[in-house]
Amino acid sequence: MYFQLLAIQCILSISMNNHEKHSMGQYLRAVNYLTVAQIFLADNHLMKRELTFDDVKSRLLGHWGSGPGINFAYAHLSRFAKKYDQDMMFVLGPGHGFPALQANLFLEGTLTHFDPSLPVNLDGIRRLCREFSWPYGYPSHSNPETPGVILEGGELGYSLSTSYGAILDNPGLIVACLVGDGEAETGPTAGAWHLNKLVNPRKDGVVLPILHLNGYKISQPTIYGRMSNYELMTLFSGYGYEPRIVDTTDCDENEAHDRMAEALDWAHTTIEELKVSQDTVCPRLPMLIMRTLKGWTGPKELDGDKIEGNCLAHQVVLTEAKTDEHQLAMLNEWLGGYKFSELFSEEQGFGSFVGDILPENPEKRMGRSRHAHGGDSVYTPLRLPSVEQFAEDATVPGTMGSSSMRRTGLYLEEVFRLNAETKNFRFMSPDETYSNKLDDIFKATSRSWQWPLRDWDKDLSQDGRVMEMLSEHNMQGLMQGYVLTGRHAMFASYEAFLQVVSSMVDQYAKFLTQSRGVSWRGTIPSINYILTSSGWRQDHNGFSHQNPGFIDDLLRRQSNFSDVYFPADGNCSLVVIEKMLTSVRQINAIVAGKTVEPRWLDVNKAREQIDQGVLVWDFASDDNPDLVMAAAGDYPTKEIMAAIDIIKTERPEVRLRCVNVSSLTTMGFGTLNNTADQKLFDHIFTEDKPVIFNFHGYPQTIKSVLFNYAVDSTRFDVRGYKEIGSTTTPFDMHVRNETSRYDLVIAAFKQLGHDGVMPFEEAEHLAAKYKAKIDENTEYIKANGIDLPELDAWVWPAARGLVKTEEEAWHGQTN
Repeated sequence: MYFQLLAIQCILSISMNNHEKHSMGQYLRAVNYLTVAQIFLADNHLMKRELTFDDVKSRLLGHWGSGPGINFAYAHLSRFAKKYDQDMMFVLGPGHGFPALQANLFLEGTLTHFDPSLPVNLDGIRRLCREFSWPYGYPSHSNPETPGVILEGGELGYSLSTSYGAILDNPGLIVACLVGDGEAETGPTAGAWHLNKLVNPRKDGVVLPILHLNGYKISQPTIYGRMSNYELMTLFSGYGYEPRIVDTTDCDENEAHDRMAEALDWAHTTIEELKVSQDTVCPRLPMLIMRTLKGWTGPKELDGDKIEGNCLAHQVVLTEAKTDEHQLAMLNEWLGGYKFSELFSEEQGFGSFVGDILPENPEKRMGRSRHAHGGDSVYTPLRLPSVEQFAEDATVPGTMGSSSMRRTGLYLEEVFRLNAETKNFRFMSPDETYSNKLDDIFKATSRSWQWPLRDWDKDLSQDGRVMEMLSEHNMQGLMQGYVLTGRHAMFASYEAFLQVVSSMVDQYAKFLTQSRGVSWRGTIPSINYILTSSGWRQDHNGFSHQNPGFIDDLLRRQSNFSDVYFPADGNCSLVVIEKMLTSVRQINAIVAGKTVEPRWLDVNKAREQIDQGVLVWDFASDDNPDLVMAAAGDYPTKEIMAAIDIIKTERPEVRLRCVNVSSLTTMGFGTLNNTADQKLFDHIFTEDKPVIFNFHGYPQTIKSVLFNYAVDSTRFDVRGYKEIGSTTTPFDMHVRNETSRYDLVIAAFKQLGHDGVMPFEEAEHLAAKYKAKIDENTEYIKANGIDLPELDAWVWPAARGLVKTEEEAWHGQTN
């Protein structure tokens, strides 16, 4: 009965006087008219005469159905911001509701502020309407060229997580997030409701979710739209919210305004009480469930079919208005019903009703929120520790005792300490910080957790800055919202499972691409990924955990703003992390392991390696080589180095060159700021010598990069992950994909024999010798479950007197 009484919404305290309701009605008529006009009108934008076929666009695109509900919510939220002088942002989930959003941004003067060619007059109205959903005009959905937008919304499901990211460390901010009931059916949105358990309303801002129930998707009802009020109230109460239903479908316009205004006043009171409450566990944030008719105020029916309040209102309602007399007449009646001439005149513009609804200070209008536009008002560079502080001694290349993730964890611990006051750095991970050996972070901070704590819980607190939830989608959404509002973040995950958010990253990449041409979008940090627990060391978890495909998702971005790093050791990893955290407007990824491996480069050489992106390792190379041995990635590098050791032991006279590639971009080897040109490429890889390339990911990735260079690709033998895996041993993972030291040695000897560098028969003999070693290890692992001891015990020759056990190596790291 409690929920039913709440759902009925019988409390109708007078939150709006008659003048405000009259102004609100006028405001909504204006933005509804502009929403429809953008979809339909090519001319006669003020309807000074009856519309003719010539006044209708030749190509009708756009979505009408959710527009009136968006306008209703936006108008009331604007009044709310004015009433309480509240700092607010608006995040629109249904991106195709864009004509409604744009109508509001036009009316509030935001579009004019950022684009003086869109004045709030007849010329501005003409351009607004003519260029909507028009080639080289405005897209049909929210986009980076739109002020106030941090989410496109074309791909549904991410509005709520992005909103929660925006309010982290923004204690004075409320983000009103309008979630469409179609969008609410997506998996990411279903998980995002739980993000209220990770944000602290006393230290962070507040998300005010508005679930917009207009009942229909493109051609069928929505699940949420057909749920009863009781079901909705119990569901969202169970999610930990304090829900309130605002139903506009069973009352007149004035009562609808009263209901919405009263609900927002209640939300304000609830938020204020939460900010000062002593009951800090399980804060129940307010949310609104807003029911409106789909296509509200539009045509009621067409050719006997119900339109308003049905799925047929979803997109363009009168699709034949350009050629059909009856539909043109309906369009005249529809637009004429808003009586736009009473709201706007060429001489005086819009009436005083606009000022009654919108905040007087333009900076307080939602489209002008400084949080949405980057730049100095929200962006502060991180204070970073020196890499040298955490670097390891690599005076002798190959010394054992380097774990890239342990080095990274120690470094990020200090990043948290140095930026404790500015509070502009967060770490995201789907419950893997410990597993990925990054848990030194917890010496400086903890995981954010607002729900009950048990005595045995570790590293959880209400003030934690590590965001962990077993949902890559929501970690990605949090990061996007946090970074697009000017703050810094790092997202660490098992390499195989970042593929879950590939489509989200693709959408973000599109956002970055379009943002480049928008002058008023200021500096924002880069989005940064740590890909670890890689397939080469997921031998124990099996085939499902072996997938390097996320690399390819980043490298196929043609807009050239992605750097993917493959540091060979812990020192290189430190330099990469520093580089990532100082970069802006990019997508960065570091691919590195968490096991104890050799140290190859000291910190100075590591900087040279990372800055150049591709480097000859002189300590393992000869002049005028017969064969080039190259690698990208820590585990492939170790196998290349072991192969070089074997070749030089068997045939000391063979001349080898060792090349390490530490970063790739779409354009080639290196980084965006320093991509290897043809001259450098030829200098490093030679112009004619054969190359054996051992790569961390799919061989096709390197083959694609090689296409950027004028090179005979037949001289490149590219090895990598061939989609062959299982629960096996680390070395056998390499064997199955032909990236092991023995496979590399076999390939090298065969090539050297073919080229006449050594006798053909001797080359074949040595190749057979190491094929037998592969077979020997295969039989050994079948019997013992682990690789032959000699494989794990291998150390680069120069470091053989400096061997450490893994325990000793780790002790050295922690001290």
